[in-house]
Amino acid sequence: MSDSPSDEEQLEVVENATRARILGLPQVMVALLTGFDDPRQKWRRWFSEFMGTFLLVAVAAGAGMVNQRFDDSVGRVAAVIAPGLMVMAMIMFMGKVSGAHFNPVVSIAFALRGDFPWHRVPPYVIAQLLGALAAAAFLQVVIDTSATAGSTYPGAGVSTWSAILMEALLTFGLLSVILGTASGAQNIGIIGALGVGGYIALAGLWASPFTGASMNPFRTLGPDVVAWDFSSYWVYVIGPLMGGLLAVGAAWLLRGPGGGKSGSLAAQGVIHPIIAKPEKE
Repeated sequence: MSDSPSDEEQLEVVENATRARILGLPQVMVALLTGFDDPRQKWRRWFSEFMGTFLLVAVAAGAGMVNQRFDDSVGRVAAVIAPGLMVMAMIMFMGKVSGAHFNPVVSIAFALRGDFPWHRVPPYVIAQLLGALAAAAFLQVVIDTSATAGSTYPGAGVSTWSAILMEALLTFGLLSVILGTASGAQNIGIIGALGVGGYIALAGLWASPFTGASMNPFRTLGPDVVAWDFSSYWVYVIGPLMGGLLAVGAAWLLRGPGGGKSGSLAAQGVIHPIIAKPEKE
């Protein structure tokens, strides 16, 4: 699809020019500080998604790799709570920049709801993938342990379809929480952070022995690519996508169509810091 500026993005450029005249600052400075919807500032969103996914995979995969490197030093409870806490923190400090997706299923679900423009999905997905790969490669080099220890696999005796259905259920719950909090513009605030982070920890506490409770194709793909082991990867593509689609349908039943102002702000991120006009000497 075309990546040409939307009407809102063009309006933001005009608003920046107006702010520059009022504040007596160079227009380029005002654009850098406030123009997060300016098409020239999209790199900020992409970097946020790269950085957030890097940190998420570093914690989620790193727990298993450290556990193997240091003889069961990281317990299962700690390993599943840590990613939830990391996501909670990242929503709080980066949610306003990019919407804090860090998961291709989240980006697709927001787009299906009409809260996120489809032309922004590919660069978000690429940034997330690069972040996941970079984190897995970093961990393997630093911890000196195969990235297979940081990936997710179906538990012993768990069939492929059982694992797919479990991942679908877990992702359905996660996306329902994300879409639900975003509907009130809370995904950028503390309510969304607590809800999403808490759900990730909760899902891991009861379901990690079954599938690893990935709920994110790239959280699994990063370690799989670095270790070059794709033995169970399709479980973590099909399951989360199924769950995400079901969550979008449930959101429509619960709240009707998306595309409202609050949901769009939560999905896309928006930063408009207040700049005080310099005082005259």
